[in-house]
Amino acid sequence: MRKFLVSLLVLILLASLFISSVSFAQKAPPSPSQYSTPLDYQKATGKKLTEFKEAPELTELVRQGKLPSVEKRLPEEPLVIVPAEKVGKYGGTWHLVNLIGNIPAHTSLYVGYEGLFRWSPDWKILPNIAKGYEIKAGGREFTIYLRKGIKWSDGAPFTADDVMYWYEDVLLNKELTPVFPIWLSPGGAPGKVVKIDSYTVKFVFSKPYGLFFQYLAQPGYGETFQPAHYMKQFHIKYAPKEKLDAMIKDGGFQNWYQLYGFKNQWWANPDRPTLYAWKVKTPVTGGATQWSLDRNPYYWKIDTVGNQLPYISNVVSSIVQNQEMARMKAIAGEIDLQSFPIGETVTDYSFLMQFRDKGNYRVISSPIGECNELLLFFNMNHKDKVMRKILNEPNFRIATSLAINRKEIMELLYMGVPKDPRQPAPLPESPYYYEPLAHAYVEYNPNKANQLLDSIGLTKKDKDGYRLRPDGKPLLVTIEIPDTKPGWVDVGELITKYWKAVGINATCRAISGTLLFQRHQASDFDASMYYAAGGMMPLVDLRGYAPVSGEYWGGYQWYQWYTSGGKSGETPPPLIQHQIALYKQILITIDEKKQKDLFRQILDINAKNLPVLGICERPPIPWVVKNNVRNVPESGWWSDWEYGTGAPINFCQIFIE
Repeated sequence: MRKFLVSLLVLILLASLFISSVSFAQKAPPSPSQYSTPLDYQKATGKKLTEFKEAPELTELVRQGKLPSVEKRLPEEPLVIVPAEKVGKYGGTWHLVNLIGNIPAHTSLYVGYEGLFRWSPDWKILPNIAKGYEIKAGGREFTIYLRKGIKWSDGAPFTADDVMYWYEDVLLNKELTPVFPIWLSPGGAPGKVVKIDSYTVKFVFSKPYGLFFQYLAQPGYGETFQPAHYMKQFHIKYAPKEKLDAMIKDGGFQNWYQLYGFKNQWWANPDRPTLYAWKVKTPVTGGATQWSLDRNPYYWKIDTVGNQLPYISNVVSSIVQNQEMARMKAIAGEIDLQSFPIGETVTDYSFLMQFRDKGNYRVISSPIGECNELLLFFNMNHKDKVMRKILNEPNFRIATSLAINRKEIMELLYMGVPKDPRQPAPLPESPYYYEPLAHAYVEYNPNKANQLLDSIGLTKKDKDGYRLRPDGKPLLVTIEIPDTKPGWVDVGELITKYWKAVGINATCRAISGTLLFQRHQASDFDASMYYAAGGMMPLVDLRGYAPVSGEYWGGYQWYQWYTSGGKSGETPPPLIQHQIALYKQILITIDEKKQKDLFRQILDINAKNLPVLGICERPPIPWVVKNNVRNVPESGWWSDWEYGTGAPINFCQIFIE
């Protein structure tokens, strides 16, 4: 096993350090992180905000006549952020890193998580750009009240016209959006957006939409708007043909919608206005070594004494080649606040703790709301018909699960930090927790595994003791693993050892993410490991539960069938069709109890059939926090993608002391 013995000795030496130091952030009691308006803040605290302040560099620009006063830049009702520790100080630069070719990735969520609504640190949905809402017509109509007076980073007003432009000219344009988003089509019919007035829009659906606000709180979904005043110049409907053709040619694009897509990338186009706390100054293009952002002078949030946020002036992300270089920057004291790609694993935590004095930082451990350490998919759409029949057999998958010694994996590779061997299932902290799935067939029982394999006809073996397929060919299973997760290769090597012990000739290999993605979509693999999700709020990311997610790699052709309404892909077996039907019913169900009951039926099918395997709970994620960086809570927040990678703690309120 790859450097295994040496690594194991290091792990054992560091284990006690991790176990004694780790704190589980979800155990801390929640507290208000924001108030939707200054009036809400006054009603709750008795404190009235009578004046606003700004960063010194902005005061100087106002004095020079280059910028309106802070009162004119802020909306009528700015959102009030409660500092985690204390009111901060203005200035300084937030230093972090990004892997080459991986912008925007997680770091974009630190500075780019601003939808209509957002998650609170404890997974409650909060107003954000929207200050309120009404639900009417039995859950089919959602009236959204926008925060009046918000401005884009160039000073242009943000209004309902930006939402309508996104809907009418982006979503309904077949070249920009070839397929109308499924998440906006509960019941199968595309939703509509109607402008009520300059600061009010209404989303109208043909069926009740029970998950609408959960989706709006998700990164990537809640930004239901674009800066119309800027983006129109690249849109075929509005731009003069001669100018548009010239921009396409000068930019080296093949058509107008490629040009449009590039210009809309806020992380790559410094000219695109934004609503984020920081605006891109230096994009990652060509051989750039840094990605930098400057304070947005029109940011629309304040602290509890009226200071316009953010506190920090600039964000600078150095571009590095690999995770090792990222960690080296951390221990050299060159990182102010970051998790991915510096810290992801138990060994990362121990390594970072070892050098925290040298790097002048502290390490905060934050739980991650993923349903498992990893997802182990079997390709149930396999091109080989014999393999497809084997992999679709529930007892085969159950046998492979029983053959895995999860406790040994947790001890050897995770230093015993995870205590819960489990399948992909909602976490105990989740309102969707379902015990029958969480621990279905996680016990180590190779005898039972052998019995199940025999029971499905895999009784014949070759001279080496490995099982043969019903057609007499060797039963070979290769687990493909993304090369960005080297630790999973060690897991894969142990799994293949366990499977060989019950007669399954298995191997594993690491391949590039691009190739893995291509093979997944082509259903051209045996088994594969992939990133988990949906541990806390699973209904908006079902990749580990049912083929209603494009990342449910065990049945991608079933997903294609689902998204196309049966026009492409492959027709799923009845049980999978039933899961899809249950999910469709969840989408149009407003009552949360009924949603949970429907989802439990999906989970119960998985508990009995194990379409996806897991190993154990995901260990907490280490964050490097420089000792002079304040307002970063020691606990009470999470670190997964659908939560915004820590963004609900409001990075606009961190400061450098």
